[in-house]
Amino acid sequence: MAREIKFSLVYRDMWQSSGKYQPRVDQLERVAPAIIDMGCFDRVETNGGAFEQVNLLFGENPNVAVRKWTAPFNKVGIQTHMLERGLNALRMNPVPKDVRELMYKVKCAQGTNISRSFCGLNDHRNLRLSVEYAKKAGMISQVALSITHSPIHTVEYYMGVVDKVVEYGCDEIALKDMAGIGRPTVLGQLVANIKKKYPHIKVQYHGHTGPGFSPASMLEVARAGADYLDVAVEPLSWGKVHPDVITIREMMKADGFLVKDLNMDAYMEVRRLTQSFIDDFLGYFIEPTNSKMTSLLVGCGLPGGMMGSMMADLKGFQGAINMSLRKQGQKELSLDELAVKLFQEVEYVWPKLGYPPLVTPFSQYTKNTALLNLMSIIKGEPRWKNIDPDTWNMILGKAGKLPGPLAPEIVALAKEKGYEFYDGEPQDAYPDQLDHYRQMMKDNGWDCGQDDEELFELAMHERQYLDYKSGVAKQRFEKDLAAAREKAGAPIVIKRAVVEVPKIDISKVTEVYPEAVAIQAPTTGQVVWQYDVVDASTAPNVGDKVKAGDTICRIQAYYGLEEIKAPIDGKFVAVYPKQGENVKKNEILAFVNTDK
Repeated sequence: MAREIKFSLVYRDMWQSSGKYQPRVDQLERVAPAIIDMGCFDRVETNGGAFEQVNLLFGENPNVAVRKWTAPFNKVGIQTHMLERGLNALRMNPVPKDVRELMYKVKCAQGTNISRSFCGLNDHRNLRLSVEYAKKAGMISQVALSITHSPIHTVEYYMGVVDKVVEYGCDEIALKDMAGIGRPTVLGQLVANIKKKYPHIKVQYHGHTGPGFSPASMLEVARAGADYLDVAVEPLSWGKVHPDVITIREMMKADGFLVKDLNMDAYMEVRRLTQSFIDDFLGYFIEPTNSKMTSLLVGCGLPGGMMGSMMADLKGFQGAINMSLRKQGQKELSLDELAVKLFQEVEYVWPKLGYPPLVTPFSQYTKNTALLNLMSIIKGEPRWKNIDPDTWNMILGKAGKLPGPLAPEIVALAKEKGYEFYDGEPQDAYPDQLDHYRQMMKDNGWDCGQDDEELFELAMHERQYLDYKSGVAKQRFEKDLAAAREKAGAPIVIKRAVVEVPKIDISKVTEVYPEAVAIQAPTTGQVVWQYDVVDASTAPNVGDKVKAGDTICRIQAYYGLEEIKAPIDGKFVAVYPKQGENVKKNEILAFVNTDK
């Protein structure tokens, strides 16, 4: 009898693998119904990872975003899952035990069903509490193995981790192939071993497409017994993100698996909305090369998700590197040449640092060390001159046990600096702090929030939460966006209050405003304003509500249906679509302000 293979949409990871920001909660709410209507997904990855921090960087509340984003999926029975980093939970550095425990209570209460927990070092000790706390909160505990390719990352090695986390009580295992460099046959063997030894355990595969192995890996793991495959949709599928659901579904169907039907109209709507979010502002922060696959990642093993930040780092270093080369009378390096040199240095550094799987945050630590080494080499200085504190914590064992041995020169350097290696339980080095943060909330007169969710955000992301509460984050984001738009030569956008557009019969509006200005709507979806403030005497046909000398806003371009950004607070004259536009017959598109 044919076996069913199920699909999970990694919509959160699609964005965070591609750029600095992600859709706002109002945009996520718009796309959710279309994702549901596609009909082919049993799961959607909705939050976790950097999701909370990104919302705070917007200057918006991540708790509101999680509740609104998960709600429509909960309503129809599609499971939602989050990503968390074990000892590091939702940030880049270790988290106190009591804060970790609160995270699961909060996320479960907000509508997240599954916790996908991984340790970037595959240290099962860092995953024990993840399993216990997730299950205690009422969530499904899924432990993710950080997949990479090296002499020590064998099937036997990974089964050693699986044995421990199953002992702790996890419900599922994920293969987190974050760089997409897992070899298909090895991954198939690993899944087969898991299913043979633990037939009750669900297995899910998550593989990025950067170096190109992941479609073959998906076929191998499915044949070996995997239950779920993580996929994406255009325009953020393939490249360095994830394979597209259309291709993978057809591949599975051709191989004899049962798959759910896919509603192509809904797929195109998800595709359209996603593109509209890119056009709105997210595209300004997406690294262009993220849309391209590259076999250069096979050697260095870096995940595609960090290519955007890596290229930004390289651009920042390029000037200093080329200045040094000019002083030495040597040829300057292009960005591509610099990237290749960095990849080669990562290949050199990685085994010497004990083969940490190159996943957040250890991919960043390894890349940073390689980049600083590259700077030193070009200046004629020795390697290892600059190693940041977080990387030292990894080297010294404070983040967990490294998979492989450290190179002798690294051990010697640590001793030279008087550092001590730590072999205790990683969590023990980070004492509880929740009472401290509860007192901070009280001192500031802030409510701890529903299910203590505001307390959790402060404790998990203190600096970002304080910036959000003060308004600094919103100002910083607006400045960041303005700079990105200016650099791209985009039109200036003036943002005002959002006003819901009522669904009323246009004929009734024209009775009141017989000369209302019709604004042509070339497409639907994205909201964009570009307008001039003019004297009413120069803008005819605006109706008898406007007198000469009044100031009005003549909208030059408008895209959207559901809501508008109002130029000025006050009364509005209806703006309706011209005949033949792609809108419903009796829908109002916008209003033109008639007040001064």
